[in-house]
Amino acid sequence: MMIRTGTFDGGAAGGASLAADGSGTWAAYQPDDRQPWDLRLASHLFRRAAFGGTWGELQQALKDGPAATIDRLLRPAGDLAAFQKSFDDYDRAAGTSDSDEGPRAWWLRRMIETPHPLLEKMTLFWHSHFGISRARVAAGGLLVPLIHTFRTHALGSYAELLAAALREPAVFLGLNADANRKALPNDHVARQLLDQYGPGPNEYEEQDVRETTRALTGWFVLRGELRFVDRDYDTGAKRILGQSGNWGLDDVVRIVLQQPATPRNVVRRLYRSLISETDEPGAEVLEPLAAAFHKDYDIGRLVETMLRSNAFFSPQAYRRRVKSPVELALGMIRSLEGSVPTLRLGGDLAEAGQDLLRPPTIKGWLGGRYWLNPSAMMQRVQLAAALLTPGGAYGAGLDPHAVAQRHGAADSAAAAAFLVDLLLAGDVSAEIRERLAKRAAAAGASDLPGTLRELAQDIATLPEFQLG
Repeated sequence: MMIRTGTFDGGAAGGASLAADGSGTWAAYQPDDRQPWDLRLASHLFRRAAFGGTWGELQQALKDGPAATIDRLLRPAGDLAAFQKSFDDYDRAAGTSDSDEGPRAWWLRRMIETPHPLLEKMTLFWHSHFGISRARVAAGGLLVPLIHTFRTHALGSYAELLAAALREPAVFLGLNADANRKALPNDHVARQLLDQYGPGPNEYEEQDVRETTRALTGWFVLRGELRFVDRDYDTGAKRILGQSGNWGLDDVVRIVLQQPATPRNVVRRLYRSLISETDEPGAEVLEPLAAAFHKDYDIGRLVETMLRSNAFFSPQAYRRRVKSPVELALGMIRSLEGSVPTLRLGGDLAEAGQDLLRPPTIKGWLGGRYWLNPSAMMQRVQLAAALLTPGGAYGAGLDPHAVAQRHGAADSAAAAAFLVDLLLAGDVSAEIRERLAKRAAAAGASDLPGTLRELAQDIATLPEFQLG
């Protein structure tokens, strides 16, 4: 199967256009005759805030409008606590082994079945943001509590998330900082805190790193637990980011959060995840969000503002992100209402470049065009084919024909059009639509199920499908 060549710069379709000076960027998108709420924008919302939408979810979204749909994505109905507890028990049990496979498989199963996909997408975002890998944490079970910490605070308080993460032994192990002695200080956590979790590059001096390192002395990972050893703590005064005192770990977190650059750093990273990877927003665009975020570090409110905004529904955001391998695979699985063996899926996603629990560096997954090198693209194509092949690695495989029939698209023409609408929001060239329709029309009734699997594979190779 050949990959159709084309640009990955994104499509031109979208909703609200933004003013050149950035005014109105974060105002709520209001559909009107010029900027209608349609299948393209509903699908765009589910790609970014979930892992793709089922046909039923998309049709409900079209009926309810963007405001009510976003309400439901942010605060889904049902007993979420019971769902989370059942999966917590499963992946804790799996996390007692030395293998990544069990916890990774249970996380993927949770992503597929969750009634709150936005929570899982944000958990995945924080996993990349903190950049802690199983490759540097010998006791694999320590990574499971860290992922739980990300999930607990994923839409809560960044201040609480940062403080909780820095109490997890996996963070210190993952940054090669299991021993922080007064006589031999280790600067790895300090540097990561300032460069990645806090104010960001070029917003601190080497002196701040040295002084923060002194403030973090005394912390050790001993027998899998993070412990404070008082005799190894440097009790001298430290000057960190302009503040002087006998600072320790909690003080460092407080000082970092007080810096105006810290909310700007986090907001910029979230903009890249939710809005666009292809443009670099100016300070005047991000400053209103950063200023509001700085007041209480409410992640949920920040995410909600972004999702409801003109920026989110603008042409500047539409198809301006490359799907990660996890987003690509789960988008197919959830949209086609399937269930697949997640032990195998975890391994295939690792081959495609996204090994859950193992971000490649302490900066996480870089995303964007890094997902699209020739080897990774071939893995994406092979994964899509495997998911759709009956009797193969994924058992019965995903069944586009059954889904089309379930939603009233019984004949070949209707089924082909349904797949284009479901997987691409109908937003492809007339040439591609016609080519897919002709292939479906040429299939006999008995051949249609297999033909629709092939069409879904072809759709999964299109540049448009690679973009979220």
